[in-house]
Amino acid sequence: MSGYITRRHELLSALALAEGAVMEKYRLVMKLTLRQSNDRGHADHGWLDSYHTFSFADYYDPAHMGFRSLRVINQDVIAPGAGFPTHPHSDMEIFSYILWGALAHKDSMGNGRTLLPGQIQLMSAGRGVTHSEFNPSKTEGASLLQIWIRPRQRGLTPSYTEWHPDPAKENEPKVLVISPDGREGSATIHQDADIYRVRLPKGQSITHEVKTGRGVWFQLIKGSVTTHGSTLNPGDAFSTEDTGTLTLTASEDAEALIFDLA
Repeated sequence: MSGYITRRHELLSALALAEGAVMEKYRLVMKLTLRQSNDRGHADHGWLDSYHTFSFADYYDPAHMGFRSLRVINQDVIAPGAGFPTHPHSDMEIFSYILWGALAHKDSMGNGRTLLPGQIQLMSAGRGVTHSEFNPSKTEGASLLQIWIRPRQRGLTPSYTEWHPDPAKENEPKVLVISPDGREGSATIHQDADIYRVRLPKGQSITHEVKTGRGVWFQLIKGSVTTHGSTLNPGDAFSTEDTGTLTLTASEDAEALIFDLA
């Protein structure tokens, strides 16, 4: 009888170990939903060449209306001397991440700025604001990501803030640039959203924890990144709502944004 009990205990232990190994393998293989660059909407207005990750203006795609509070990611190229004339916004958190060239901003709150590559402007449109954005160069184009995030409540007081790179953190692979509490020198947003700038040299990796109840959108700007069996190229993106650890490895020097959203 004692031999039977011992053998039974050994079998149960082996089954438990095997089940644990299967669960660990499942945990590591996170489900990613890919959004490839060539599948985005595209509009060429001459003075503006724009790719739309989500439905925007004349591009309508009911399968891509946003992700959680993230509503718009437009990758824009603005011709020399051209731009968006004064126009209104309300109840949206709007930020621009400058890729190359420069962007001149003016708004009804009295702000007037010219932003350079790597800098971010964040405008909380709240109950209503007007602004304009122009490429101030007469000879060189400009490019930016323009991103809209829904605020946690409507009718907020409009506000404006900026994020500029800290030279002391220039070589850090993952830097917090926008958050709801402004920690670590980040710009403040009226939403439960943490946004990170990623810069990875070839061969380098980072991890990012996706916590229970949250979702992550990863937008690759340049370079190439591999993650959990998928390879992303410039303009590609993925989302996931699986809890676990994302591992991102640059197969070419890469720049990206991570949106960690409630």
